[in-house]
Amino acid sequence: MNEPGGIRASDAEREAVVEALRQASVEGRLTLSELTDRTEAAYLAATQAELAQITADLPGGAAPPRPAGAVAPPSGKARRWFVAVMGDTKRRGKWRIDQEIAAVAVMGDVTIDLRQAEVRTNEIDIVATAVMGNVKIIVPDGVDVDLSGVAVMGDKRVDVQEAPEGMNVPVVRVRAYVLMGDVKIVGDSRAKPIKRSLSDWTGWWLERRGGASPRVAEQLRTHLDSLLHLPPMDGRAMGLHHSGWGLPHPDPDPDHANPPPRPPDPPYPPRH
Repeated sequence: MNEPGGIRASDAEREAVVEALRQASVEGRLTLSELTDRTEAAYLAATQAELAQITADLPGGAAPPRPAGAVAPPSGKARRWFVAVMGDTKRRGKWRIDQEIAAVAVMGDVTIDLRQAEVRTNEIDIVATAVMGNVKIIVPDGVDVDLSGVAVMGDKRVDVQEAPEGMNVPVVRVRAYVLMGDVKIVGDSRAKPIKRSLSDWTGWWLERRGGASPRVAEQLRTHLDSLLHLPPMDGRAMGLHHSGWGLPHPDPDPDHANPPPRPPDPPYPPRH
């Protein structure tokens, strides 16, 4: 008889967990980055036990969520504005998104980082306007980005590692209006890394997705070092240097460490 945790997960059970994650995000329990990571892990889960790990810290675990239409965005055309006129405007860290976002850059720069935002709607809508300026939107790799709009003597582009087709992943819709400027949406791999939470499911999730990005792998190594209480080591302070794999070995040029003695100076003629 199969153990409960060893029973293979069905597509319907995976979709139920994904919908539960979306509901948790709307309730403010998950950031956009956490929602994206867990959604991908849910689609890669092979057993019911692995699905349970993904929702273990959420109320009700993987219980069937409320209908998707139960949570609706606020009515009306209210927007949250980020404006830069001959200057810079940046929004990073944890913040709440419960309405449409408008970004305007006039001879300036606007940076909006959505990775640690608490998303209270099923989709994120952004209107970005750049007039001789730049608007940069940072999202987690794995979201679905829908970019539309017009660029005149400027550029609008997406540089995000999107999820495979058929996955019910978070959606970011951007309408860009560019005049001699730039609007770009970039993913984790193109931005400064953020601290990610590590859970029981992180290991098999990264293994099945084909490995971690270099930045996530570095964070995992740092996390493991902290668990083992290993202080960082600097090989240069020990007279060592590091190879490509981070292994210390002696300096390849021993003569450099112990140079030969300097020959004596020639005798000078006597002074009269």
